[in-house]
Amino acid sequence: MKVRVAVNGYGTIGKRVAEAVSRQPDMELVGVTKTRPSFEARRAAEKGHPLYVAGDGALAEFAGAGLPIAGTLSDLLAKVDVVVDAAPEKVGRENRSLYDARGIRAIFQGGEKSDVAEASFSALGNYDAGRGKRSLRVVSCNTTGLVRAASVLRSNWGVDHWEATLVRRGADPAESKKGPINGILPTFHLPSHHGPDVQTIYPDLSIATTALVVPTTLMHVHVNHVRLTRAPASAREVLEMFRRTPRFRVFAAWEHVDGTPQVMEYARDRGLGFNDMMENVLWEAGVRLDGRDLYFFQAIHQESIVVPENIDAIRAMFDLARDGPSSVALTDRSLGLGP
Repeated sequence: MKVRVAVNGYGTIGKRVAEAVSRQPDMELVGVTKTRPSFEARRAAEKGHPLYVAGDGALAEFAGAGLPIAGTLSDLLAKVDVVVDAAPEKVGRENRSLYDARGIRAIFQGGEKSDVAEASFSALGNYDAGRGKRSLRVVSCNTTGLVRAASVLRSNWGVDHWEATLVRRGADPAESKKGPINGILPTFHLPSHHGPDVQTIYPDLSIATTALVVPTTLMHVHVNHVRLTRAPASAREVLEMFRRTPRFRVFAAWEHVDGTPQVMEYARDRGLGFNDMMENVLWEAGVRLDGRDLYFFQAIHQESIVVPENIDAIRAMFDLARDGPSSVALTDRSLGLGP
């Protein structure tokens, strides 16, 4: 029997999660929600996703736009086993009471504080912690990227301490009223919140993060300096371990991927889903080893990196897979990720 899934919020993350759910053999997408008519609502209807009205949305608005409506959020919640809340930041916390009242399991996004759910979740980091939970929070895009990298480094060489500077995009591509136009904006909360967020997955990891915002919409980039417990044999050994791990993409020098523009051009050429890049991106030339000190860059596509994590979170909640690697393999295969 398939797990019946609702996606509450059909925006940047929600529309991608909905598409991913619809590709899973053990899940059924029952419906998605919007609060008002938009091109995204029209696309949901065109894709055949049953559309429901959430929040303070008015049914008459959708009828006036000629969009078919299956009902309200309340109607949708009566039909599902779990809801993926992809509402704007802080709205998810407000929605929690709706899910609790109906006894529905819920998955929240990284824009919410960690106490919104029973546990924070990242498939490569703590899959088993999600088993049987009634609520999970998939950590943010940047935290997901750091946790994935930490899963590789911790298991192979150990981590004494990690320093990371996050160069963050100013806005998502569709946002026209946000982000610096001509400037670099330091985040003056020192250290930034990303390190403590990683520690919701790996409590014993010594990590400190700082962040700044730059005028780009493409991706985030992390500048990492990690003091490992044991020295790898070489930088190549580190690269090969990243290459062998699901949800990593390492570009060789001969591929002429100089930075995030070429990464996203590669994603468009590959054409998966919304032309996304769901993997952590590393460069061969961007990894250096000096004894136990590892330096590396990684790029994170903020619009899509958490999509497979949401799918694995559902599978963990309902114990649909033998273990984390089995779930990751199934998710990645369904989404076209991998070699």
